[in-house]
Amino acid sequence: MNEKVKAILVDIIDPQTSKLDALKRLEELESLVNTFGGVAIIKVIQKRSIPDYETFIGKGKVEEILQEGKERQAQIVVVNNILKPKQIFNLDEAFKSAKMKAWDRIDLILKIFDKHAQSSLAKLQIELASIRHMGPRIYNMGIELSQQTGAVGLRGGAGETNIEVMKRHLQGQELNIVKKLKHYQLIDEGHRKRRKKQNCKTVALVGYTNAGKSSIMHALTGKDVYIADKLFATLDTRIGRLYIPPKEISQNGEYIPGKELLISDTIGFIQDLPPSLIRAFKSTLSETMEADLILHIIDISDEQMEKKIEVVEEILDQIGIHDKPKIYVFNKIDLIEHADVIASMQKTLIKESRAAGLLPAGRHTAKILGWLAKEDFEKEIAVKKPSKNIAGLIKKYKEFTPVFVSAERKVNLESLINQIELSLP
Repeated sequence: MNEKVKAILVDIIDPQTSKLDALKRLEELESLVNTFGGVAIIKVIQKRSIPDYETFIGKGKVEEILQEGKERQAQIVVVNNILKPKQIFNLDEAFKSAKMKAWDRIDLILKIFDKHAQSSLAKLQIELASIRHMGPRIYNMGIELSQQTGAVGLRGGAGETNIEVMKRHLQGQELNIVKKLKHYQLIDEGHRKRRKKQNCKTVALVGYTNAGKSSIMHALTGKDVYIADKLFATLDTRIGRLYIPPKEISQNGEYIPGKELLISDTIGFIQDLPPSLIRAFKSTLSETMEADLILHIIDISDEQMEKKIEVVEEILDQIGIHDKPKIYVFNKIDLIEHADVIASMQKTLIKESRAAGLLPAGRHTAKILGWLAKEDFEKEIAVKKPSKNIAGLIKKYKEFTPVFVSAERKVNLESLINQIELSLP
């Protein structure tokens, strides 16, 4: 069994940041570290109006972390912000005696991407994102070395030559990757053109990472996708098919013909992603950008649900699809107080059948009917579930026709499918 990487987590926050937001930021960073395969051994929150120019976290905090790191044998220090190349360089120098490496938030995310990448396309996009993120840092290292040897400002000096060589090498790598990605884009464009000729509509799933997109994908299409309770479980685009059967629309037997839709699931979003990293995943996001309808999947049990909705909408705006037809799908209603959901929802939950093996909406009814074991019932009620103002959410997001579902329990999927059908042009 591989030994987990020991990490010190550091977050620099504005003094006005609430305690809840500060803790949630650090909690998300710890989840990222766990997804990478590490374990947080020390967590540090520091309030600063202005980050330190040289190290971002300040000389005193650097010395404190260095001492703690030596004592606890930490291997990495992860700063939950986007640092300048010079700041990372200075932190690496400061932590060298403890054999600790300094990472910023983007370093960590890219390393997670690299571990999870399966396809050639995903690996190329990660390589491109890494070059765009690391390039300036490498240039800065060259400048620092030049300054140490006194070569800065001298044309043709060793330091300057090294910088130019590194620049040319990275630029050449970047151009080569972009060329390869263009090949994938042309193939994908060909697929989309054929689907358009066949009048096959595409529905794209988007959402904050770990909102349950892959679970929704599986629930709608039956496609066997990798589902895990961790961040960035999905990196590649996966496409499944949803068949909507014909419907009788009048007493004389007229029918709306059945239709087949394509559902695409791709990488989840997260806060503080720089535009350059998002652009690097243009190929993976192309299915989303060209979709006829967007399903924004939202974890309704998340305390920071509304903030994460804003993060996703900002990213959709960055990639130019903010104005596409959209449905807000509030997932994981099984993790909130059912009574509030049932009382406030704009539609009653679908009638589940015992034959389908689905639970009814009420836990007490399920227990009485013998559909829910006593121990499971007691386990569920032992954990206090958060309550949500469903009526308030419906009112606030009414332009996005909210639908409330549980992909895991297969609750209210019929309403979601009906809304998809109504929303497609």
